[in-house]
Amino acid sequence: MLTFQPVTPSTWLDLERLFGPRGACCGCWCMYWRLPRSQFDAQQGELNRRDLHKLVDSGRIPGLLAYRDENPAGWCCIAPREEFSTLGRSRVLKPVDDQPVWSVVCFFIARSERHKGLTVELLNAAVSYAALQGARIVEGYPVEPKAGKSPDVFAYTGLASAFTRVGFVEVARRSATRPIMRYNL
Repeated sequence: MLTFQPVTPSTWLDLERLFGPRGACCGCWCMYWRLPRSQFDAQQGELNRRDLHKLVDSGRIPGLLAYRDENPAGWCCIAPREEFSTLGRSRVLKPVDDQPVWSVVCFFIARSERHKGLTVELLNAAVSYAALQGARIVEGYPVEPKAGKSPDVFAYTGLASAFTRVGFVEVARRSATRPIMRYNL
């Protein structure tokens, strides 16, 4: 049975357990989208963990955890777009228009849960969560590999096919493999 919870101080230890000592991938701790590249590179690992923990302790919700039978199984990073400064600096992912959007920027799925549809379930939960927070548009930046398959480590923003299954539609494409997709609430 799957359940979903926002990451809060009370669920922080579950996020740490899911991410493990490597911070999900190479010490990222899902800070890549929140920091200038030079700062992110300089603080990979423990400093990123500390910054994400500070964000959670401040009362902000950086995303959702999926639980299977009370065990953390997956993560989806979702928040208002303005929390992700890297998006604004990207020529490929820069804003499509001036509409306020919530952005889904990252997924991390426990190895034992991969290829079972958990990304779709997390994306559905993220859309519902954003709607409850007053969002009108949820935006994602998945990959659409040319060969149709991508190693898991490169699909951390999700696959376009998962977004399509949830009802997202492509609204822009400035790169052959990176559509910008939206779900209008």
